[in-house]
Formats: sequence, structure tokens, C-alpha cells
Amino acid sequence: MAWLILVASGFLEAVWATALGMSNGFRRWRPTVVFAVAMPASLAGLAYAMTEVPTGTAYAVWVGIGATLTVVWAIVTKKEAATTARVLLLCLLVGSVVGLKAVS
Repeated sequence: MAWLILVASGFLEAVWATALGMSNGFRRWRPTVVFAVAMPASLAGLAYAMTEVPTGTAYAVWVGIGATLTVVWAIVTKKEAATTARVLLLCLLVGSVVGLKAVS
């Protein structure tokens, strides 16, 4: 159950990071509200997961999922370019997260 919550928290990290970028310095209220809800939920899930998953592994997985999904969302919405190097590095990041799960 801790791993499932950790993955969900990683998704929420991507949500709050994207909302933070869209909030224009907290000047736009909708993304600010999304940020204000998603961030504590994400951190609470990470904290729960750390009761069963080692801290270093949990944090690396949480950041890896959040960072990967944030970049993928930026590519899908055309905010960032999908270069070959960027895609290969994202694949490496995802592989590292899967590897951490496999060895823990």
C-alpha cells in the first residue's frame, strides 16, 4: 500500500509543480488553489510512504515520478521541446525509479 501511495504522491507532485508554474507568482487563483491542495496532499503521501519505504528510496521515487511527469506534460502542451536527448534522459530516469523499486 505504501508504494501505491508513493506513486500517487509522485503524480500529485507533478500536479502542484505544474500549477505553481501556471500561477504566475500566485497571481492566478485557479492554479494557486490547485497548488495549495496538491502540495500538502503530495507531502502527506510521501510522509506515509516513508513509514514503510526507506527514506532515500521513497524520496528518489517521489521526485523521479514528479519530475518525469512534469517534463512530459510540458512536452505534450508544447511548452518544452521533445529532443532526443531529453527523451532518452527521461527514459533513464524512469528506469532508475523502476530499478529502485526492484532492489528495495
